[in-house]
Amino acid sequence: MPFKKTTEDFVCEKCGIEVSGNGYTNHCTQCLWSKHVDVSPGDRAGECLGMMKPIRVEKKSGEYTIIHQCIKCGFEKPNKAVKEDNFDMLVQVSTENSKEFKA
Repeated sequence: MPFKKTTEDFVCEKCGIEVSGNGYTNHCTQCLWSKHVDVSPGDRAGECLGMMKPIRVEKKSGEYTIIHQCIKCGFEKPNKAVKEDNFDMLVQVSTENSKEFKA
């Protein structure tokens, strides 16, 4: 299914910050957590509704991608990092991931 642009503001269920959506917003810009609400991007047809933890950050062609994993069902989904994201949190998630691979 094609991407469906859905513009909506939300309060992050993890950290409580108010996030202003722009139609592409799919995670909290402060703590980077997301919610499992879509079947196809933007459709809001998901039934799981579990919280999605940022488990790692990948960098490809100069762009950062946050990999989220649903803590309820285990589903993993990549989401592009945006300039509004808390860079310190991106670094923290990236650092935590590198520690896990070294252990």
